[in-house]
Amino acid sequence: MSVQGIDFLALQVRDVERAAAFYETQLGMQRAPQSPPGAVVFPSGTIPFAVRQPLPGVNLDDGPRPGNGVALWMSCDDAQELHDRLAAQEVTILNAPTPGPFGLAFTFADPDGYAVTVHEQS
Repeated sequence: MSVQGIDFLALQVRDVERAAAFYETQLGMQRAPQSPPGAVVFPSGTIPFAVRQPLPGVNLDDGPRPGNGVALWMSCDDAQELHDRLAAQEVTILNAPTPGPFGLAFTFADPDGYAVTVHEQS
């Protein structure tokens, strides 16, 4: 028996609807027709992504920024355009767009403080 790899990713958030609305309106992700209770799933071309209520025992206000130490990357077709749109909406930009091995990339903080890096598909 061996693990085949990651096939689902969910962020535990303070307010599922607020987080889902952010990913839907700011990043253009589309909600799945159905999601489990307490979560909103966004299908993608790669790994399905969700925002969900915290699991029992998880306190997002206790300790460092949620996801500290985890590198969450998403791809898009125009990183500069997305950066400019998020900045205009006063989303916190943690790292400005810079060229790198995965194309132009920048990092922003989502409403719960997760650092999300977006890179342009090459």
